[in-house]
Amino acid sequence: MIFVTTSHKPAKEQVLKARKLAEELGLPYLSRKNHSNLLSFVGDDYCYVVESDRIVVKYKNGSLFFHPSTAKVRMRNIKKGLKDHLIECLGLKGDEFILDTTFGLGAEAILMAGFLREGRILGLEASVPIYVVVREGLKTYRDKEEWINIAMSKIELLNYDFRTYLSSCSDGFFDIVYCDPMFENPVYESSSMNPLRPFAVYATVTDADVREMIRVARKKVVLKAHAKDSMFERIKVDMITGSKKSQVLYGVINKK
Repeated sequence: MIFVTTSHKPAKEQVLKARKLAEELGLPYLSRKNHSNLLSFVGDDYCYVVESDRIVVKYKNGSLFFHPSTAKVRMRNIKKGLKDHLIECLGLKGDEFILDTTFGLGAEAILMAGFLREGRILGLEASVPIYVVVREGLKTYRDKEEWINIAMSKIELLNYDFRTYLSSCSDGFFDIVYCDPMFENPVYESSSMNPLRPFAVYATVTDADVREMIRVARKKVVLKAHAKDSMFERIKVDMITGSKKSQVLYGVINKK
């Protein structure tokens, strides 16, 4: 059973937010007072829990919640002078309008936004549970590292499948289009990604998809894949860069 509830002993505002979310999603609202053991009601499904400062999706094997994930670690490494392959291949000037077609928890979007003085990012997330959790996180999460809070303010998130959204865009509407689909060969050691897996959309990026990305990009398209994936065997790119250690690769297509 999929439903919306709150944490124990909720404030009035939590109840109102939970009821509003239930109405938005077309789901039942269950009072936590009468449902202390959530997992007994969830079964093989999941539920949305409106807590005092965030929304969490709980399911039998864990919970999904928003956090800046690897963005903080990667920015610290950049400030130490270490190379970040994504940031290097983007070549940001600071005023770009970027489309992130597969947002997920948004770690890479937050990192990118950290380099945008005047630019902004539009993120697309097709999975409703991920979208709900991250939409709330971008609004309410506050970090001790102020650059993250500023970066999140430059991001807008929509609940869209990227194919549907791209078809509605005019040519060259974005400066850069970024696509980070779920890997064909998952890295299960990635603790930040594991809670996301039950809810992620596993769509193979095709040549037709990339042609649409190129059409709506003014400067370049950047694709992400694992070295063992078939992405860069199937899709021609101008340049591939990445880490031998992590085997995460970025392919760049420059707009001609």
